[in-house]
Amino acid sequence: MPVRAPEDVVHHPLYARFYARFSVTADRGLGPHRTALLAGLSGRVIEIGAGNGLNFAHCPGAVAEVMAIEPERALRQPAVTAALRVDVPVDVVPGAAEALPVKSEAFDAAVVSLVLCSVRDVPRALAEIRRVLRPGGELRFLEHGRGGGRVTDIARRALDRTVWPRLFGGCRLDRDPVAAIRSAGFELGPYRRVSVPAQGPVVPSSHCVLGTARRPASEG
Repeated sequence: MPVRAPEDVVHHPLYARFYARFSVTADRGLGPHRTALLAGLSGRVIEIGAGNGLNFAHCPGAVAEVMAIEPERALRQPAVTAALRVDVPVDVVPGAAEALPVKSEAFDAAVVSLVLCSVRDVPRALAEIRRVLRPGGELRFLEHGRGGGRVTDIARRALDRTVWPRLFGGCRLDRDPVAAIRSAGFELGPYRRVSVPAQGPVVPSSHCVLGTARRPASEG
């Protein structure tokens, strides 16, 4: 059964305002990855941590509806504005990844995009995503994490222990999204490493992974 979470369980208003502005500029490099992330989706889709709704414009026409979960109040209104500009029906609602306010097995696909870095409890969040997907349902992910070699890994761990989470809304750099998704019981599909931005300076969050996974059909 879904567990109701407080409406504003996540509250980073200063970072949210910064993100709402910066993400639009950064989307020049992320746009093609967003298109690849959502390509071929259909049916009912849930997006966890929808932010200001930059994925909505990339949804294929075969998507019947999107439920966009966003815990940060300062980002929900921009997401609603973005939802009104696209042809696919999008419902923006409050909620936390660890306690999704929806019924079990209600969606054909789930999307996480630069989200698992900042959720407080990654295993619980992935268990919730698995719960709300129908058996055989697909998880699409575009997440940053480890990569770049030993020196970069050391730097990421140091940033995680000091300033990075405070400056960037609880974001953690040294997580391994692929390992977490596998450990949560998903069947991994194709995935590939990408750098964001593709050209230009490498930043601590540049090393990303773009791919798919499924809730096992045998669970039905």
